[in-house]
Amino acid sequence: AWVDHLFTRLGLADLKHRRPRELSGGQATRVALARALARRSPLLLSDEPTGRLDAETAGEVWKLLLEVNREEGVTVVVVTHDPVILGSGPEVVWLEGGRLTRPA
Repeated sequence: AWVDHLFTRLGLADLKHRRPRELSGGQATRVALARALARRSPLLLSDEPTGRLDAETAGEVWKLLLEVNREEGVTVVVVTHDPVILGSGPEVVWLEGGRLTRPA
């Protein structure tokens, strides 16, 4: 099932039956992402999805977001300061002084 795929992909398969208070901040972030993706909405808005994650897990989360965009057709809008994401998105725009711009 899609939810099982998401939980496995996000490294949460062994944590399905845990209570929220039993999760670390990074695990809670990944659960929130899995819940959002499980809805299969055509649009995903994500604010700092890798902010509370270690570098390896952040990379996996970013790969999953790109996969969902490419394979599921989901438009993924990410607000981030993460340099890995900033340099590798299919389309990057900056919000500076209230205006959207493209990086040079």
